[in-house]
Amino acid sequence: MKRRSFLTTAGVGVAASTLAAPAIAQSTPELRWRLASSFPKSLDTIYGGADVIARRVAAITDNKFQIRPFAAGEIVPGLQVLDAVKDGTVECGHSASYYYVGKDPTFTFDATVPFGLNARQQNAWIMQGGGMELLRDFFKDYNIVNFPAGNTGVQMGGWFRKEIKTVDDLKGLKFRIGGFAGQVLQKLGVVPQQIAGGDIYPSLEKGTIDAAEWIGPYDDEKLGFNKVAKYYYYPGWWEGGLNVSLYINQQQWDQLPKPYQAALEAACYEATLVMNAKYDADNPAALKRLVAGGAQLRPFPREIMEASYKAATELYDETAKANPKFAKIYEPWKKFRDEEYLWFRVAESSFDNFAFTAGLRR
Repeated sequence: MKRRSFLTTAGVGVAASTLAAPAIAQSTPELRWRLASSFPKSLDTIYGGADVIARRVAAITDNKFQIRPFAAGEIVPGLQVLDAVKDGTVECGHSASYYYVGKDPTFTFDATVPFGLNARQQNAWIMQGGGMELLRDFFKDYNIVNFPAGNTGVQMGGWFRKEIKTVDDLKGLKFRIGGFAGQVLQKLGVVPQQIAGGDIYPSLEKGTIDAAEWIGPYDDEKLGFNKVAKYYYYPGWWEGGLNVSLYINQQQWDQLPKPYQAALEAACYEATLVMNAKYDADNPAALKRLVAGGAQLRPFPREIMEASYKAATELYDETAKANPKFAKIYEPWKKFRDEEYLWFRVAESSFDNFAFTAGLRR
């Protein structure tokens, strides 16, 4: 009797395991995705965010879900990544949304806003301050699911062929600058030029443009801007903390097994931390090398900073009145920013100002 019971039970166990195996296999299929980047491979930190995502997703899924990054131009030009994801040309893309403000200025909020949030504040707004919900609602019209997937921290103000001392010096200046900031500077007489990273150097060298900004010392040194323009300005008030995003085609995301979705989300957050940390670690030495090599480090004059801030505020208000999508995000974003500024003035800024100054006196 016991033997018969055992055989029956064993038979059920074998049958159950036979049935379970295909179910498990179906929940972890082998997938191959292509990722189009807006950045060249030579810029290992910002392009490297895609590599971080691909490696982590593969590790978490035991190589069953593999993502292959392609540099700008290998599948589509760097400034066409959003459309490639929207249309399903690729499953996902790694880009900065301010490249697409020509479609709608609301895109700027997913990347950075002039005189807006620094890296920590940007992450706080997206992850805990309601930003993700607002951005997801906006991106659904583009058939995209977005995740923060990198941050450069505050950037430099760029390389200029001549000194910039007054607002009048900006008039007629052909300046490579991305995103919403170009519209701000246009109010001051600048002629903004949106050029992908890999194309900036030849434009500056040939004199097609008079000035160019990218990110900061580590990348700028790699791109060689110091060889064709010697005045290096700071700060990049238009990019207090550039958020770089992973854009995923909505249908592809919906078809992903839940464990793969979780792996991809975790990988994006890791890429955000790694990119920010790498720039913070590599920029100081690069800045020293650039200055030692002859770069003339200059702060933007107070007059230019104040005029730029005034122009930016005017542009926000004008755009919010004309664009309901922009206004829907701008109002809660502005409230969050103002509250963050109050908090950071109390603790972060007071610590930074004292510690940085004291450290320099030693």
